[in-house]
Amino acid sequence: MNYNHLRYFWVVAREGRLTAAAEKLNLSQSALSAQVRALEERIGHDLFERRGRGLILTKAGELALSYAEVIFSTGEELQARLRQEGATGRQTVRVGALTTLSRNFQLQFFRKLLSFDHIDLVVRSGGLAELIGGLETYRLDLILVNQVPLRDSATAWTAHVLDEQSVSLVGTPSRLNGRKDLKALLTSEPVVIPTANSGYRNGVDILFQRLDVHPSIAAEVDDMAMLRLLAREDIGLAILPPIIVTDELETGELVEAATLSGVTETFSALVMKGALQSSILERILH
Repeated sequence: MNYNHLRYFWVVAREGRLTAAAEKLNLSQSALSAQVRALEERIGHDLFERRGRGLILTKAGELALSYAEVIFSTGEELQARLRQEGATGRQTVRVGALTTLSRNFQLQFFRKLLSFDHIDLVVRSGGLAELIGGLETYRLDLILVNQVPLRDSATAWTAHVLDEQSVSLVGTPSRLNGRKDLKALLTSEPVVIPTANSGYRNGVDILFQRLDVHPSIAAEVDDMAMLRLLAREDIGLAILPPIIVTDELETGELVEAATLSGVTETFSALVMKGALQSSILERILH
């Protein structure tokens, strides 16, 4: 695809009239019209319908415009970012993090990242689809996740494992009362577990089957911060990576009763393919 043709189409679509777009681009109307026709021939679809003196986007034109907006707004953002980094000698790293991701894990990662010289950190939280959209349009440099989404050969990003944490059964000292037997605890006490879309929930379900237990589920939670709070409120025994409740374990507010054999949570970073050509990303991930 000739991106000059795409840019001409983008300006025409935004202006809504060929005359206004030609003036903005300092081209004759005939030359601009020829450029747009060349793009239509290249992609095999009409992009505009003429209505009076105006131009109305076809369905194909609306789709093309949505991609053009991303391409050229990203290009403008790239230029602004390069100007900023060239002027300051510092590099901005934009990290996306799932809203449900452990804050303690994020803090450890950010401490490591900020130990590098000349780094400015920007953190944005959100849902997975929103964050991947930001990654694929280069508004984010990497995404922190605890479950790698399904992908195929056409996927534009890759996943790099950062850490793997064991998962444990934890609770208040008064509820545990010194007990350590995992099966007995799961049988006798209510439990708070992650929802089915959690990175380690499948391992928990398999463990329940292996032990032949059917625990009383007090709550299913997708937010690790809420899982931590429910454990502190003694709603039940919580199944979670100890890193989530580091402070509570150190103070004795919560106690680790048992490690769940074979159940782990994996923390990964998603980055665009080829992004490791950036020296700072390579240093961060390796």
